[in-house]
Amino acid sequence: MGKSRRTVPEELLLLALDPTTGTTAQPQTLDLGLAGAQLVELSLAGRIVPEGDRIAVVLPRPTGDPTLDHALELLRRRGSPVRAAHWIGGPRLGLRQTYLAHLERCGMVTAVPGQVCGVLPTTRYQASDDCTNAAIKQRLDTAIRTGVPPDPRTAALAALAHSVGLGKHLYPGNEGRSSRSRLRDLIRYDPLGGMVAHAVMDVQNGLPSQQNRSPQSDGAPAGAGRPGPRSAGRSGPGGRVAVSRVGVR
Repeated sequence: MGKSRRTVPEELLLLALDPTTGTTAQPQTLDLGLAGAQLVELSLAGRIVPEGDRIAVVLPRPTGDPTLDHALELLRRRGSPVRAAHWIGGPRLGLRQTYLAHLERCGMVTAVPGQVCGVLPTTRYQASDDCTNAAIKQRLDTAIRTGVPPDPRTAALAALAHSVGLGKHLYPGNEGRSSRSRLRDLIRYDPLGGMVAHAVMDVQNGLPSQQNRSPQSDGAPAGAGRPGPRSAGRSGPGGRVAVSRVGVR
């Protein structure tokens, strides 16, 4: 996969970054959204296909993106189609940190060292090119404003943004209420993105059954359970996450 196009996980994370503070919105659910975004991107790359509410690998060839290829390999090891909600809710915490480091290597964000209360080291992240973030947001704005069906990539991004609660971050206040509603409605323009987004919301609500789940196949130790929707990070003031050394506040 070439890097002429940003991946859906990359775009979702860039949308979540606050340009003023360098923090991420919705830290408790963003890891779930990134796991779902990986499924969308792998489908767009022709590596997986949906089978009902399950995901099947049809082409295990690497994409060239290390984060996506790791996810693809985990899916391949399952040996049979896996429920999207089980995959998204699996024990793969830290996707935000993984993708922030990835975006830094690609030059899309810049790490800014800092401290919490003048003691605890943290790292904040600033988008290196504000025009890039503006272009991503503009695609959503255009789809919301015009009502013209967006391309599958934009529709999936909108569905995932809604599923992790980024609507209030992107379109705040009472004046953004109609835009948040239209953002939610974009889910209907991409069946796979919609299915994945609903799976993300199901995991947040604790709906997926854990029957027939095999944590070992996802690289977790035996007995490891599926994390709840608030296990993606340690909440700090304002619902943001503060992580020692390399993390996001």
